[in-house]
Amino acid sequence: MSFNGSVPVNEKWRHFDFWIEDGVATLTFTRPDRLNALTFEVYADLRDLFGQIPHRDDIDVLIITGQGRAFCSGGDVNDIIGELVEYDAKQLLEFTRMTGHVIQNMRECPIPIIAAVNGTAAGAGAVIALASDFRIVVPGVQFRFLFTKVGLSGGDMGSAYLLPRVVGLGRATEILMLGEPVGAEKAVEIGLANWMVEAGELLDTANDLARRLADGPRFGYAMTKLLLSREQDMDLAGALEYEAMTQALLMGSEDHKEFHRAFTSGQQPKWTGR
Repeated sequence: MSFNGSVPVNEKWRHFDFWIEDGVATLTFTRPDRLNALTFEVYADLRDLFGQIPHRDDIDVLIITGQGRAFCSGGDVNDIIGELVEYDAKQLLEFTRMTGHVIQNMRECPIPIIAAVNGTAAGAGAVIALASDFRIVVPGVQFRFLFTKVGLSGGDMGSAYLLPRVVGLGRATEILMLGEPVGAEKAVEIGLANWMVEAGELLDTANDLARRLADGPRFGYAMTKLLLSREQDMDLAGALEYEAMTQALLMGSEDHKEFHRAFTSGQQPKWTGR
């Protein structure tokens, strides 16, 4: 059940393609001529979409990918950076907070997010992939955390928080400080990507994973994502208590009861996500 008030849930998004089929939503960046660079409007739509998804009943998994030869090359140099140099401090902070809310809403979104990285993921595009729960790449992909290359901090949009937790502090320091590209093979080796597949298999692989997640114990998946996100800032005692309360909740769920029914009757469980 979702609780919505006066603000309607968007069905159409103007600044990227978005569709839903049988519980699997797909978001596709659609500026291939600009390597799917982000504009102010794309950032705002991403923030709002990720904020709305938890209030929908028709989405169980989200896939993010891009058209053409890039996943997302980050903020558009002309449409964003060219304007930001004219902003005052208050306006700049409003912008950087908005971009941070994109990542915060992704991590707080209870559904699994799969980044099907079809090409270069640079700047904000690399962080969007990083903030996803699964990253599938193809040969030739490069992750590029370019922020120091343009005279900014390597920590942007939560990258200095998320990246050390994915690849370790030492590697994250190297990647964020030096801004050098991380290729597909290296990304898999250090844990920045989960799998590498051939380009023609990317969307099929992402959809197969999405289908597995959508057809599985979705309540359990949502709580697992919540624990993974929240426990990073807890001590062991707090984490153990949080997990104890979560398991007690899930032990009373319909999915857990369905597991027992199916196990005792020698059948496969029919998960409902409840």
